[in-house]
Amino acid sequence: MSLAGLAILVALVALAACGRDLPTAAVVPLGLPALPVPPDAPLQKARVDLGRTLFMDRRLSHNNTLSCAMCHVPEQGFTSNELGTAIGLEGQTIRRNSPTIFNVAYVEQLFHDGREFSLENQAWGPLLAGNEMANPSIGYVVEKIRTLPEYTGRFEAAFGGRGPDMMTIGLALAAYQRTVNSANSRFDRWRYGGEANALNAEEQAGFALFVGKAGCVACHPVGEKAALFSDNRFHNTGIGYANSMELPRRHRVQLAPGEFVVVEDKALDSFEKRQPDVGRYEVTLDPADSWAYRTPILRNVALTGPYMHDGSLATLEDVIEFYIRGGIDNPQKDPLLKPVGLAPGEKRSLAAFLRALTGDNVAQLAAEARAAAPGDALPAKDPASSYKRPY
Repeated sequence: MSLAGLAILVALVALAACGRDLPTAAVVPLGLPALPVPPDAPLQKARVDLGRTLFMDRRLSHNNTLSCAMCHVPEQGFTSNELGTAIGLEGQTIRRNSPTIFNVAYVEQLFHDGREFSLENQAWGPLLAGNEMANPSIGYVVEKIRTLPEYTGRFEAAFGGRGPDMMTIGLALAAYQRTVNSANSRFDRWRYGGEANALNAEEQAGFALFVGKAGCVACHPVGEKAALFSDNRFHNTGIGYANSMELPRRHRVQLAPGEFVVVEDKALDSFEKRQPDVGRYEVTLDPADSWAYRTPILRNVALTGPYMHDGSLATLEDVIEFYIRGGIDNPQKDPLLKPVGLAPGEKRSLAAFLRALTGDNVAQLAAEARAAAPGDALPAKDPASSYKRPY
């Protein structure tokens, strides 16, 4: 090939590249390790933007009322602060708390019981669950999205001409979720950024307790260069056991904004009974995994209450009290959980440290989610009534 011909070829390749959505450099805030991104699912702006719109779109539920963001509320730490356990389509009960999607890209096995292994596949669980978004089939979701004018051409632009289908919908939602990363907290600036005064004395004392006397670091490790504050493993703390065995408990019930009462189990007998839940055992069928649930990442933990897989602990102080008591005894309780004697001042220091784990971009991430602004025009016809095979 002549030099002139080679120059023309290089120019054509450059022009083609200009028309493509090239991989986006993932922004990893101070304190987080390198972002795990599948080699066959690169982050690209068009995919991220599309996934964000899908995440916010209520029309992805069967009756067009419930979006992903209604259980993972952007302004509430991408969870739901008002609900211990989530509520699905038409008020149906969901037995577990809505986990935050902050830093979800780092979670190795998804859901509280670890039953799914990729964000691409995980997205379909809520879309199809009868008590969540309740779509009757994968094809139903695909055809509905095809009929919505706001998505015309967007999948094709993001996926090299490929339209909405099971794979591209999962890829888009996963791409967005991998960008919801939040760190650069005051703790990070103190430990990893060299800002000696980023934490006050009480918060520094709380960190010393966290990695020392209180023993929290056993399940929420802190590295020398980064920290997820999760071992990505599963532990039985006793809460699931207590629920299954219907051990007597007291419940904090909200009557109105800011108004709570504490009631005994017997006062709730006329309400819906708690659903059976044996945790990770449902995935592995190993009795040793009974009532075990995934260790959450503690970043932004001050924003993501109520806590535990069932949302049964309302405040960080409640969580601290639970763990210093050593959890709830049962045959499979994790041996790492043991009673710890902490003075009132030490408990306050520990809580202060946990509140210093809030990232500096939480408001920005919430605003970006709201800016997606999906349309609200409903499909002219139900996808099941209008579908015609295109071949």
